[in-house]
Amino acid sequence: MAEGPVSDKQLIEALLRERDELYRRATKAEHRLEELSDADAMRREYEARIRQMQASHQKELSKKEDEYKKVLSKKEDEIRSLVARIEYMARKLWGRMSEKRRTPDDPHQLKLDFEGMDLTDDEKRQLEEAARKVTEARKVKVKEHEKQLPVRRKLPENLRRVEEHVYPEGYIGHEDEWILFNDTETSEHLEVTAPDAYVRVTVRHKAMRKSDSRIITAPAKAEPLAKSYAGPTLLTELTIGKFADHLPFYRQIQMYKRLGVELKQPTIEGWFHGIADLMRPMYYSLQEHMLRLDYLQSDESTVPVIDNEKRRAVKGYMWLIRAVTEPLVLFHYHEGSRGKEVALRFFKDYQGALGVDGYGVYDLLDKLDGIMVLCCWAHCRRYFERSLNHDRERAEYAIEQIGMLYSVETIADEECADQERRAQLRQELSYPIIRGLEAWALNERDSVLPKSPIGKALGYLLRHIRQLSRYTTDGSYQIDNNFIENSVRPLALGRKNYLFCGNHDAAEDAAVIYTFMGCCKLAQVDVRKWLNHFFTHIHDYDQDYSRDLLDLLPHNLKNKGIL
Repeated sequence: MAEGPVSDKQLIEALLRERDELYRRATKAEHRLEELSDADAMRREYEARIRQMQASHQKELSKKEDEYKKVLSKKEDEIRSLVARIEYMARKLWGRMSEKRRTPDDPHQLKLDFEGMDLTDDEKRQLEEAARKVTEARKVKVKEHEKQLPVRRKLPENLRRVEEHVYPEGYIGHEDEWILFNDTETSEHLEVTAPDAYVRVTVRHKAMRKSDSRIITAPAKAEPLAKSYAGPTLLTELTIGKFADHLPFYRQIQMYKRLGVELKQPTIEGWFHGIADLMRPMYYSLQEHMLRLDYLQSDESTVPVIDNEKRRAVKGYMWLIRAVTEPLVLFHYHEGSRGKEVALRFFKDYQGALGVDGYGVYDLLDKLDGIMVLCCWAHCRRYFERSLNHDRERAEYAIEQIGMLYSVETIADEECADQERRAQLRQELSYPIIRGLEAWALNERDSVLPKSPIGKALGYLLRHIRQLSRYTTDGSYQIDNNFIENSVRPLALGRKNYLFCGNHDAAEDAAVIYTFMGCCKLAQVDVRKWLNHFFTHIHDYDQDYSRDLLDLLPHNLKNKGIL
């Protein structure tokens, strides 16, 4: 069916509806376009934000990476340091104890490397000449040591001999049937008599002189410790057991128990405090005497001490001062400290040379008028020995140069050189070697890590080169502190065996007693004879103040023929 004609009104309405629809579509399109524009802006914003976050994140990652690298480097340094310490302790435990090093046969070992060194031509010629002379002296000394079969050593001649005569079977009782020859065969065997404890009973008699009817009682003998039953020989043996043989009290108590003697530890501790008090006046006189000398050596060593407040063992320090020109050593303890106050107080009046190991406190003493600090080449060499496994080439070069310094000392010893001649040899041979070693260390320092073993060794050498060089100016000065370090060994043995001192007072007492044990050792005096003499005669000085307590020192008694 055909549609009818459309009126104008209907047409207008249809056009209006179409217009409205187009308008709605246009509006919707505009909105959609706006939304798309906003999305694009948001996309750009998000992209910018993401780039910013990525940059920040990358920066943070780089920062953390740098931090991790620093931490890793620090940890690696710590690991290397710990490995070096472990290797050092392993060498101390299982390695050779001698610090002597064999001169290598490699001719390049003695080669002097002048590259980069700040030396004048004259200094280089002096160094080459010194190295040549030392090398020639070494070649002369080297000998082939043939292996010898072990030979039984003879027993000491000073021991008394007790003879026992053994005859052929059947000889005794039938001598008339035998012909006895004067030709005999002898053999010797060492025997020991077991210790014996006895009670010394002192009987003081009374008598009346007939001329005046006065009754006189024999005077009481002054015993070492007042109101004590301990005699000189018992105190001597206890002191030797503790400070020479390093036996703790409980072991000595067990030993005396086998002899039928019951001793209590508090009693023995009281006796040792009394012994230290007996020795203390002579100890202070010795300290004053040593500080008047012009050449001493000083060192420190640890000793565990019980801290009553902390209720545990703490590390205390014992100072050792040794005279080089006399057989004297002094142990000094001040509340376990090795701080600068102790050193400044002890050496405040000292005037002379002081051999040390490079401990920082001694740098303060070096600034005082009248004190000249000498550093120890053996201590310096140990730094390079510890770095052998980390930088062998540099370490061996330094060790070889230091070895040449010791070879100069050997040359002087073999010549029986006096002090003037020894100083001359040091100036001609040792000093140029030291200058060359200093120049080499300056050249190498920037090529190594400061905290590495070789870096520490070079740093020690350069920091103390002035003090290390001073021994060349005087033939009486020692090249190292080994002279005093041997005196530290009693402390090391004491730490190992009786573990600790009961308190600071006990450590001070130990310092006093160790002092005179050390003096006996240096003077090569029998410590048993000296202690017996000291305990027997110390009270002879109580009233006669004109007598010098230093007369009782081991070397003085030895020089007088008393010991």
